[in-house]
Amino acid sequence: MAERIKTDVCIIGAGSGGLSVAAGAVQMGASVVLLEGHKMGGDCLNYGCVPSKALLHAGKSAMGWDAAHDHVRQTIATIEPHDSVERFEGLGVRVITEYGQFISPKEVQAGDYVIEARRFVISTGSSPLVPPIPGIENVPYETNETIFDLKTRPDHLLIIGGGPIGMEMAQAHRRLGCEVTVIEGMKALGRDDPEMAAHVLDALRDEGIAIEEDAMAAEIRGKAGAIEIEAKDGQVFKGTHLLMAVGRKANTDKLNLEAAGIEPTRTGIKVDASLRTTNKKVYAIGDVAGGLQFTHVAGYHAGVIIRSMLFGLPSKQRTDHIPWATYTAPELAQIGLTEAEARKTHGDKLEVARFDFAGNDRAIATQQTKGLIKVMIVKGRPVGVSIVGPGAGEMITLWALAIANRLKMGQIAGMVAPYPTMAEISKRAAGAYFSPRLFDNPMVKRVVGFVQKFIP
Repeated sequence: MAERIKTDVCIIGAGSGGLSVAAGAVQMGASVVLLEGHKMGGDCLNYGCVPSKALLHAGKSAMGWDAAHDHVRQTIATIEPHDSVERFEGLGVRVITEYGQFISPKEVQAGDYVIEARRFVISTGSSPLVPPIPGIENVPYETNETIFDLKTRPDHLLIIGGGPIGMEMAQAHRRLGCEVTVIEGMKALGRDDPEMAAHVLDALRDEGIAIEEDAMAAEIRGKAGAIEIEAKDGQVFKGTHLLMAVGRKANTDKLNLEAAGIEPTRTGIKVDASLRTTNKKVYAIGDVAGGLQFTHVAGYHAGVIIRSMLFGLPSKQRTDHIPWATYTAPELAQIGLTEAEARKTHGDKLEVARFDFAGNDRAIATQQTKGLIKVMIVKGRPVGVSIVGPGAGEMITLWALAIANRLKMGQIAGMVAPYPTMAEISKRAAGAYFSPRLFDNPMVKRVVGFVQKFIP
């Protein structure tokens, strides 16, 4: 006989979003049950953001292969307690280490438990997408869930997929001594501004990484240590190991959504602006909600639904203020519209302010002058920002604040940054927007000349 539990909130999945909801809800007085059938912390801690950034750091620091993987494991181990069963039980959350599946619109079964809740939250995340390329079933390959466990260094790593995961892993492994070939069916880093992406791709090619674009994989063949990928145009790429990095798929298979009256989509679960599913008792957040697939988005979603679930207040998600970054060297960061998107949306109303890192004194002093910021501006407000260069992922946060709060360029220009800092680059970009208005404006010069005649 299954044990029945009644609770205010039942969360399925203990990744970033689920943990944020659990911690917030229980500390505000709600009773919370958290279900996780695999690892606490989800993909980000165990297979994604944390190990990938640790491996990138190891490559930059010229660690050996074994030392690099020790660093990855130690990094995960250091963060693990924050996401652990013990910590969340200490907060008052009932943690059940089983997968959850719906058995009715208001009940979920997890192992020997049936949970009835006022509200459910699906935060099951996503998994690596492995497309059905002919031959893939006969060849060993890695994904982001296995690549960090390789015991020995690959002689030549083939990577299918030129997005952020593929490019980060390409650079990390190249710096750890591997030959690397990236095979991309369209354009590498194709989601980003092409001008900015070119800075990254040039830098990676300079490090000896082969980046093959417009090379759609048509067949994979071979065996461990001797793998071949043939593209549709007949090119053949040879290597010893293969990493599949072509994208992600939402984790919905175990949920039995139909029993709960929840409608799936091609990319995950159908949600409205408040992140409610077609079952109004159930929310979906993070990757499984079918939108932007970033850890910080899952955390943001958690805040959106807590306002609605716990306080009954209207709360809707927005996406225009969500930044993202690729942590290669140089880093590549984006928020809002790219230049091409902004031109398509706003036409002649768009202005673009640019500033080169080479004009920043701190960049000159630290030999970090290869970089660029572009700010897309409409009626005095930024609608998008693209940054490529050292620390771009840190710099984009100022613009996330600006766009989230609909600040104007004058407020950015009015900021005083300590000298010399890379943060001045954003202020100088705002200055580049105002300079033509002040220094190339005949009316301004006439007014100044007139006023000077009357100032004692």
